[in-house]
Amino acid sequence: MADRTPRPADPAGPPAPPGAAPAPTAQGGATDPAAPGTRKTPAAPRRGEETGTDGRPAPAPAAPDPGVVRKTSVRKAEAPEAPADPPGEPVPARASGAPVWRSHGRTRRSTRRVRVAASAAVTLAVVLAVLLVPPLAQLDQQAVDLSQRLTPPSLAHPFGTDDLGRDLLLRCVYGLRVSLLVGLVAALVATVVGTAVGAAAAALGGWADRLVMRAVDTFASVPHLLLGIFVVAMFRPGVWPVIASVAITHWLSTARIVRSEVLSLRSRPYIDAAVSGGASRLRVTVRHLLPAVLPQAGLAAVLMVPHAMWHESALSFLGLGLPSHQASLGNLVQSARGSLLAGDWWPTLFPGLFLIVPTLAIAGLAGAWRERLNPRRRSELML
Repeated sequence: MADRTPRPADPAGPPAPPGAAPAPTAQGGATDPAAPGTRKTPAAPRRGEETGTDGRPAPAPAAPDPGVVRKTSVRKAEAPEAPADPPGEPVPARASGAPVWRSHGRTRRSTRRVRVAASAAVTLAVVLAVLLVPPLAQLDQQAVDLSQRLTPPSLAHPFGTDDLGRDLLLRCVYGLRVSLLVGLVAALVATVVGTAVGAAAAALGGWADRLVMRAVDTFASVPHLLLGIFVVAMFRPGVWPVIASVAITHWLSTARIVRSEVLSLRSRPYIDAAVSGGASRLRVTVRHLLPAVLPQAGLAAVLMVPHAMWHESALSFLGLGLPSHQASLGNLVQSARGSLLAGDWWPTLFPGLFLIVPTLAIAGLAGAWRERLNPRRRSELML
């Protein structure tokens, strides 16, 4: 049988279930956790809390510092670290990890100045050679000396002689003189025609503008060289047919440039004020629009000179330009083809250099002028 003898009551009472409040004492207060005979009961973890190995609630993680989070996000969005600075170049003060933008404007300005100075020096030398060498040399460029045929460059003949014994330096200078004459006159005529057509089309507007621009598009659809060959073939070989051919085929770009500039100027307030004041369309065009587009037209003319020189040389090389006995750079290159195949390089090299170097110098001066006319483009290139 089971033992039914009553046991003495535990003075501390039965153990409290987990999470229960401490039992009150006889004095009506809460049980003292430090009193002898009492048992410490850990508090139950709250919802969402983690408990440690001993059953106690784990300490909550520290709140992230907003400054640290912002700094971390900024670092993630930064560009990769810039390479090491070259020795001798001062490094500007910067914050830790902040990218530094370096402007190369000074280097670009110095390079542009050197380019412009070199182009101006070459152009001046070419002009002086063309103007001074023929009257000072007192030599006949057509003088034939078969005993000096295809002589290599020497002190007597710095550029050598051609297949007929003629001095190649003198013939190159005369050929450059003809090419510059053709280029300058053709560029001037093409600029005048293109400026007049473009300004008239933009000033008239409406159906006249559309008709003129469709005619320009029609002419532009034909290749320049093919149209130039067609024009030159109708006349005898000479300087003026070549000038007419180059001028007829090169006024289209100038007309488009001038038309676009005039259309942009028509919306200016001073043009509206002139029209409101009673000025006629012709007076507004001559007094206000044409002076405003002259810089752009002049730039187009300078850029057209190298192109016209190449065009004349191409026509002469094909035998459709100047007569074969007349010195021009295209004729010199064409007559030196057989010499080049035989191993004589100077009859081809020096006329080619006389054609390439001046055109590059003129193009360099035109590029500097274009940067001066468009300061926004120049500032973008300096970044």
